Amino acid sequence: MNKKIILSGAQPTSNKLTLGNYIGAMKNWIKFQEGHDGIFFVADLHSLTVKQDPKTFRDQVYSALATYLAVGIDPQKSLVFVQSQVPEHSELAWILNCFSSMGELSRMTQFKEKSQKVGKNIPAGLFTYPVLMAADVLIYDTDLVPVGIDQKQHIELTRDIAVRMNQYFGIDLFKIPQPFIPEIGAKIMSLQDPISKMSKSDPVENATIFLSDSDTQITKKIKKCVTDSGDQITYSDSSPGIMNLINIYACLTGESTNSIVERYRGKQYGHLKVDTADVVVRFISPIRSEIDKIMQDRGYLDKIMAEGAIRASARAEVVLNKVYDTVGLPSRLRR
Repeated sequence: MNKKIILSGAQPTSNKLTLGNYIGAMKNWIKFQEGHDGIFFVADLHSLTVKQDPKTFRDQVYSALATYLAVGIDPQKSLVFVQSQVPEHSELAWILNCFSSMGELSRMTQFKEKSQKVGKNIPAGLFTYPVLMAADVLIYDTDLVPVGIDQKQHIELTRDIAVRMNQYFGIDLFKIPQPFIPEIGAKIMSLQDPISKMSKSDPVENATIFLSDSDTQITKKIKKCVTDSGDQITYSDSSPGIMNLINIYACLTGESTNSIVERYRGKQYGHLKVDTADVVVRFISPIRSEIDKIMQDRGYLDKIMAEGAIRASARAEVVLNKVYDTVGLPSRLRR
């Protein structure tokens, strides 16, 4: 009970999570679940900000859950669940919306970027989803939230809402969470556009490495990755393609970036590409096999999902009941 609570989740926006998802998020989940009270969820409600094909979306949710288990998230050590199965998240999100302003939501960088791609008919959920993210965090009295650099602004919003409500009601209604951003690998970049984040939805085939990719696909993508116009292997913002490969290599092997640069001093880019491909293949191959194995047993996944939802709801309702009482709503009916 004295362990710090750590919470994170990923959207099931495709049937496959990426190497970037693992390095930027799940790698840290596995590390933290040993010494922390870990809460890890599939953020399927967040995925609805983009139109989904109902015929495939449910499979994507199951695939994301299977991936969590395959990379080492242990339901016996951590709380693992699917967001939509815990209605307390949505209940709290509505209340937090009423204590948030349109001005602060309109300043969210991701909203600005994503809304430009959508066009005129911008879904309201795309505007308010940072508030649902705040509810995800605050409803478990979370201490620490591992995020990529691009999500730090959302944690800052979460903190602002929590502080605002604490001050308004004059009590410590919410715990104020802290972001955790890894020094290396917080943002793995596209293999074809190394100044853009690696994305599940990237239309360029060779831009993203998926945890379900075959050995051949991985090798092909890395060998064809965009590097730089120079001929020196350096770890520098001026060489984003090489820097991205070194980050991937370092995160999967535990070797320091300085050590990698020194070992490849005087060598061609091709040497680093070949060796990085070998490192990624050795890492992903057993994960891919485990995902395939777990996906063949939907009954097992249903069991994990149901047990996780029951445990998550029991924890979430403690904070939500306190919020209902604080804002003056009638006590929630026990279901």
